[in-house]
Amino acid sequence: MLAHGLIERKRDGGRIEAAEWRSLASAYARGDVPDYQVSALLMACFLKGLDRAETAALTDAMIASGERLDLAHLGRPRADKHSTGGVGDKVSIVLAPLVASAGVIVPMMSGRSLGHTGGTLDKLESIPGFRTDLSLVETRKQLGDIGCAMIGQTAEIAPADRKMYALRDATATVESIPLMASSIMSKKLSEDLTGLVLDLKRGSGAFLPDLDDVLELADVMIKLAADHECNCVALVTAMDRPLGRACGNALEIEEAIAALKGEGPPDLMSLTYALGAEMLVLAGAAADLDSARRALEKAIGTGRAAQTFQRIIEAQGGNPSVVDDPAALPQAPECEIFPAPRRGLVARVEPRTIGRGVIRLGGGRTRLGDVIHPAVGFVITARPGDWVEAGDPLATIFARDRAGIDAGRETLLSAIVIADEAEPPLPLISHRITTAGVQLYRAD
Repeated sequence: MLAHGLIERKRDGGRIEAAEWRSLASAYARGDVPDYQVSALLMACFLKGLDRAETAALTDAMIASGERLDLAHLGRPRADKHSTGGVGDKVSIVLAPLVASAGVIVPMMSGRSLGHTGGTLDKLESIPGFRTDLSLVETRKQLGDIGCAMIGQTAEIAPADRKMYALRDATATVESIPLMASSIMSKKLSEDLTGLVLDLKRGSGAFLPDLDDVLELADVMIKLAADHECNCVALVTAMDRPLGRACGNALEIEEAIAALKGEGPPDLMSLTYALGAEMLVLAGAAADLDSARRALEKAIGTGRAAQTFQRIIEAQGGNPSVVDDPAALPQAPECEIFPAPRRGLVARVEPRTIGRGVIRLGGGRTRLGDVIHPAVGFVITARPGDWVEAGDPLATIFARDRAGIDAGRETLLSAIVIADEAEPPLPLISHRITTAGVQLYRAD
């Protein structure tokens, strides 16, 4: 009867107390509460909201439902990064080995595709043989040996959240600030971190498009981190267009590999350096952001970052040769150039439409358990503000068959808008938030 009473109370706008959240999370993790009741509670929370104390209590309850990744014995600083999700966002795949190669332990715990956005785990698993389902024992060992593990949420870490995360995707309850904050932070605060950097997306392709909502989320998450004595910084970044060029699992791995060699698209490189520098400073591995960036550039320039990624791939059962030869990644049977239908300015490249297009091609999920086809997707070379002539190549479609090519063409016709004039896109990074408050971001 516990869940029924909580559903009823939250439906009517009431509060759920900390002890009740703990009881519910523990019971749900054990399998004593059915998914349909938790789905109803999630929707009630989505519609009625949670106050600050409830959000903190839910976070703590989900942490307490499992074990923690104790890493203090390693004697080195530990940092992680989390993104609220975007289209073409492969930063984690670049950032984890890069920061690890600069001397910081990185227990990069990521998720699968959620809504229209791709998932880091699905991208990594497009590498033949790559395992993301490491146990805590395996994770601790790899962190000691290599300094980085790129894993999914284990059965031991916040198991209540692990089950709720999947339900939120299936029940249209993703875009809730308290639910987002508690889900993200329950995982990250279980990692025994020295520092945490948040990449919070805004714009038409983000789960929270409006800046005010993003700033509210940042405030909640930074306060949750402070409650657990974890230093935290958030950057607000653009998701009014895809990040980088590649959108699709194996395609994004190939672009991430290029970035680890210093050859990634400018926006991907800039955002990676900005987030990575924050991680190094929070972890105490660099005195300031300038010296941190220089350390990251050196790790890429010397090849150390790419070599670290190879070691991670090999340790997790994957084929490390993909770093030297990306052709070893899954390849789409069909590909076709998408030309500009008219001359003019590229006014928009709509990320939400692109993300849904990748799903339509088979590169994402519409239901739990859907099989992902890793090779499909788009490589979009057109950027907002570009001038194009009719027939100029704007993108390449990668598909399983000709029907997929047709679906991809339809997606791009809708997503890439060419007009006589265009509004400027959002700045790549617009704000930096700490416990001291919000400030406009100044790129050097």
